[in-house]
Formats: sequence, C-alpha cells, structure tokens
Amino acid sequence: MTRVAFSLFLVAVVAVSVLALTGEPGRASMEWMGWRVEMTAAAAALLTLFSALMFTLLWRGVIWIVEAPRRAARARAEAKRKQAIEALSRGFLAVAAGDGSEARRLAQKSSELAEDAPALVRVLAAQAAEAAGDRGAAKSAYNAMLGFPEMRLAGLRGLMLAAQAEGDRLAAIRHAETAYGLARTARWAWRALLEARLEAGDWAAALELVRGALERKIVSPVVAERSRAALLAASAASLVDAPDPKARAQALDFATQSVKLKPDFAPGVVMAARLLAEDGKTAKASGLIETAWKADPHPALWLAYRDLKTNETPKARAQRLAALAALKPEARESRLLRVESALIGGDPVAARAAARLLDAEAPTARFAGLMARVAAANGDADEARAWIARGAAAPQEPDWSDLDPEGQAFAYQRDDWARLAVSYAETGQLIHPRHERRERTMNDLPELPSAYAESTPFIRAAETGGALLPIPDDPGVFDAPPVPEPPEGGPAPRRNSGARRRLASGSRAAK
Repeated sequence: MTRVAFSLFLVAVVAVSVLALTGEPGRASMEWMGWRVEMTAAAAALLTLFSALMFTLLWRGVIWIVEAPRRAARARAEAKRKQAIEALSRGFLAVAAGDGSEARRLAQKSSELAEDAPALVRVLAAQAAEAAGDRGAAKSAYNAMLGFPEMRLAGLRGLMLAAQAEGDRLAAIRHAETAYGLARTARWAWRALLEARLEAGDWAAALELVRGALERKIVSPVVAERSRAALLAASAASLVDAPDPKARAQALDFATQSVKLKPDFAPGVVMAARLLAEDGKTAKASGLIETAWKADPHPALWLAYRDLKTNETPKARAQRLAALAALKPEARESRLLRVESALIGGDPVAARAAARLLDAEAPTARFAGLMARVAAANGDADEARAWIARGAAAPQEPDWSDLDPEGQAFAYQRDDWARLAVSYAETGQLIHPRHERRERTMNDLPELPSAYAESTPFIRAAETGGALLPIPDDPGVFDAPPVPEPPEGGPAPRRNSGARRRLASGSRAAK
C-alpha cells in the first residue's frame, strides 16, 4: 500500500509541476483561527499531496508496530515448517539408505515439528521402524493409520507386507482382501490375492480375480486375455486325466475356452486337440493346431498333429505334416518339420535337401539328432556318429524341453502353471520349467554303434529298399529290425528298447 501511495504522490507532483510551469499557477488562500495563508494553487496542491503521503506513512508505521507480535509468530511458524520439511526429507532419505536409527530420530523430530503433515509423519515413523528392524513398532504405526480414512490403504499395505515377512499368510491375505474391497484401483492388493490363489492352485478364484481386475481397469484387456487363457488351460490340466467322464468334459470345455481366447497358446491348443481327438472330432482338432501353427509354431503342435490319425500310411502322414509346415514356411519349426516329413515319407534325398536349409542353425541336441537321422537314412554312418557326438555336448532347446521323456507335452506341475499364468499374462511368452530345472527330455539322439563297424540296421535298410531308421513315429528313438536269437550260450545282442509312443499326449494332472 505504501508503494502505491508513494507512486501516486510522484505522479501528482509531476502533473502539478508541469501545470505550474506551463500555465497560470493560480492562487490559493486559507483562513483558520485568525490565521490567513496565501499561496499559489500549485503549492497548495503539492502541500496537500505531501500531507496525505506523510499521513499514509504514519498510519502504516502504526499498523506495523501493532502487528509485530503476530508477524513474529508467523515467522517462527514458517521456520518450524521448514525444519519439519527438512526433517521429513532427511528421514525418508535415511529410510531409503537403510539407516534405521537415523530415520527413527528424524521421524521423532518431524513429529515434534510438523503440525500440518501428520500423514507423512506416520508413514515415516512406520518405515523408519521397518528400516530399524523393529517390526512391532512398524505394525503399531500401520495400525494407527487405520483410524484415518486417507491413510487406511497405506496402513493395510504395510500390515500386509509385515505379515508376509513374518510368514503369516492368512493375515496377509486378510489385509489384502480388506484393501481390495476399499479401493477399486488397489493393484497391489489384487496382485497379492492373485498370487495367493495361484499358489493354492485355486484356478477358479484366480479367474474371478482377473475378471474383476479387467472391470476395474487394473489390468489391460490384453493382459487379462492372456491370463485367463493360461488359467483355463491350468484348470483343464487338473482334470484332463480324471477318470470321471464329467470331469473330462469339463476339461475339454476349459481347454476350448482357452483356445478361443488365445488361439496361439500352445499348451491350451495341444490339450484341446487331444481331448477333441478322443471324442472323434479330428477335423476340429486339426483346425485348432493349424491355426496355432500359423501364429507361433511349437514342436508339441506338430507332434500332436501327427498323432491325430493313427491308421494312415507313412506317405500320407508325411504329406499331412508337410502341409502343416507349409502354413508358415519361414518359421524354424516349419523347416525342421519338412525334414521330419521327408524322413517319415521314406525319402532320404528330400530329407537331405531340406536339411541343407538348416546348415546355418546353431547346433542343439535336437538339431544334431535330426541331422544324424538324415545321415543314417542316406547310409552315411560316419556322419551320423559325428552328429551324435556333437549333439551329446550341445545344449537343449527350450521348446523341445516341454516334452518329457515319455513324450507328454506340457506336463507341468501346479507351481509351473502358476508361474506360467503370471509370465504369459505379462509377456505373452511361454516359460520352460523343465528346461530351467535341467530335467530330462524326450531322447532326441538316435542310438548308433559307437565303433566303426558295420551296422545291421543300415545294412538291412539298404536291403529292404530304403526303409528308414529310426522309426519316424518316435524322433530320436527307433526300433531296430528283428535281431536273430543268439547262439546257445552266447551273449545276447544289444536291442533298442524304444517303443512306438504317442508323443503329444496331454498334460499330467497338476500336483
């Protein structure tokens, strides 16, 4: 206000001075109590303005003196607020640095200073107690938050984490359920409940949580779709080997729903195709596998596709598999399948030609086994042995590891399905639990004589006009032709024990 008055005074002085210098200054007179004063009008105006300015300054001085105590109080409050903010900031930094004792000291200091930020003080006190390892004090601080609506969610989350640290799963789930009921967007509460349901193998409850998360917009539609597909496949896996026909029908329903959501989800497709084939719906099963192959080829898909028909000739089977490979010819699995189909069809020359397109492949055990079988089919025993030697030291393929030694595809345990549901939902990629655990897979290296000696299977293959070894229905394990009985008292000849098996059978029941 003082600045405004002084500015107006200067403007008025300039205006009066200009008028006095450029025009008639005028006359002004005043009589008061016998006194008479005469002066020019300009001087009178300046005197009046000066008097007004002095009165204004005097009035502001009086107000400043009167308000001095209140002003001092505000200054002290502002200094205290700044100290509280500094204490809170340093306290949270101490928590982040893991310095529990310093964090608790600063939390106590901030509680004495901060009067307008009680929520931050309580959060700092709880986190400082956690950093100091005082779980009791932390729980007390979080419990104190429950009495304030704006801090209740933070308190529940802190209590849930404390319960998880103590191994009290029931208490953690209870706090998460309470928070999930309070806030529609509490993603951490939803995630905790989902993990609890998955750990328990409660696929139905997990599905309900995913549906609820989609309605609340906690997860995107894409993530919800993937998660539901994996959970439906897990539900089917828990029922697929049940003796009750109703349970198997329910498994088929779950697997079919999984495929509708994600037609390229190989575990669901293989399971649905197997169950449909058992019900005599081979054409529908073929369509599911073909659609999945176009999107994302997987070895379990072509093995399941091969086993849909068991009464066809090797040539017809080879043609059917070649048609499957042609659906996505640029894919690695399609190029491998062309080699397999040529071997199954009894055409070693075509198999060799298709194998040349794979020369740039990094050698894996499966790849080496396939090349060894191609060499064996073309009568080159030395090359076959060389490939087997390379394959023995080569790494396994993650996708191939999804087949167990008995040839069952995606024979996952309950924990594996739980991990798959989370991983596939977030990334859209399959995990490979058997590969991670380095478990044995289906044998992918054929058994050949280790010494440089004539191999009866190769001789007979030539004598029979090119009959292929190993038996194409079982990659990597073959049945040698009948071996004559040994002479009396002589050693029994070595016999391959591999028998024809169905490789793309369904998943085992979740444990």
